[in-house]
Amino acid sequence: MQQDLLHRYIFDQLDVRGELVQIENTYQEMIANHNYPAPVQTLLGELLVATCLLTATLKFEGEIAVQLQGDGPVKYAVINGDDKQNMRGIARLQGEVTGSSIKDLIGNGYMVITITPTKGERYQGIVPLEHDSLDKCLENYFEQSEQLKTRLWFATEVTADTAKAAGLFLQVLPVNKDKSVEDFTHLEAISNTIKDEELLGLDANTVLTRLYHEDNPQLFEPQSISFRCGCSRDKTIAALVNVGQDELLADVQANGEVKISCHYCLKDYIFNEQDIKAIFN
Repeated sequence: MQQDLLHRYIFDQLDVRGELVQIENTYQEMIANHNYPAPVQTLLGELLVATCLLTATLKFEGEIAVQLQGDGPVKYAVINGDDKQNMRGIARLQGEVTGSSIKDLIGNGYMVITITPTKGERYQGIVPLEHDSLDKCLENYFEQSEQLKTRLWFATEVTADTAKAAGLFLQVLPVNKDKSVEDFTHLEAISNTIKDEELLGLDANTVLTRLYHEDNPQLFEPQSISFRCGCSRDKTIAALVNVGQDELLADVQANGEVKISCHYCLKDYIFNEQDIKAIFN
């Protein structure tokens, strides 16, 4: 499988569009060293796939955040990304994880999708988590927000050596309603035959040819996906200024240094007494 790519495609004679995303390196970097329980790793993989698909679907320039939050053992899980497919993500736990469904992990909660375009107004959509799986929750989101029939298929695999996530997306085009529904029903039935090992292990051309060889899918140029945290020493310094010099120097006196850790990539930024004084001078 060619790693970490988002593919968009249409069909010659069918009023449906599709997307296929396959992610490995980005997923591995995102969950590395966090020691998440297996169901949380799977949830973050699916949320990563969902966010990539949404950025392509919404056709915007800017940033996106897709967050799940509730009263379950996973307090929240979020993926931050942008239209360039730069992604980062994190989960916060507040209890023991004993199940694997959305209800088991998030409990009673919501999916919050926040879009911050480079130009234009910020948009936020909130959808209750009424289903047991993330794909069904997202299909509900599309029904409410766009009133377009949409289907998603997710697959994840995490082992000691690797982490892979993939997703398939179909959506009717808002043209001839009767024909588009018929076209969608046809492609949906075919797509239901996809196996997780095919989504995770085969390259995009092979997957689409196996599924839709009679329907002639036309692929656009793929878009690369990458992990990018965005933290830096300068951003950390900007945050420290808000704390105040006296409190920071007291921390240095007590602990020998001030250490700030990035929640996303776990990188540590260390500041000694000289560093603190230099910040405020």
